[in-house]
Amino acid sequence: MWRRGWGEAMGELRDASIIAQRAADVLLRCGGGRSVLLRMPVPASAGDTTEQLGLAVPSFQDVVLEPVVFRKARATMADGKAAKSELMVSATAVNALVGSMGYSAANVLFATASGVLIDEVLMEIESATESEVGGATYVYRLVLRAPLALMV
Repeated sequence: MWRRGWGEAMGELRDASIIAQRAADVLLRCGGGRSVLLRMPVPASAGDTTEQLGLAVPSFQDVVLEPVVFRKARATMADGKAAKSELMVSATAVNALVGSMGYSAANVLFATASGVLIDEVLMEIESATESEVGGATYVYRLVLRAPLALMV
């Protein structure tokens, strides 16, 4: 009976994860792919006395996330509760942001974000989950909540 070596099996898993990431990017682009903005707080400035006293106005920066697919959630809404939507985000784009912005992981990036700006509407990130192959994430699923003011 033939048995594969450890290195060969790990190489196949690595290849599978790369293929899954590339396939997810292509599917997101072809499936109505678009770009949205992730609203992030600007890091505090060291030595700024107005910031140390709590007098500085918080600042935000918008960073582009693409490719993404945005859709309304299937669940029906209850009275007085905000509508929910889903955002499927390329892991390639998220990994690039995590690295360039100095975060330790994607879940920290999403927890720090003030929301996602879609068509001039800032939506709150309610939850973030990931799908993975071979230990590597290929897509993130964000559940977003619309502001209650838009429910009228």
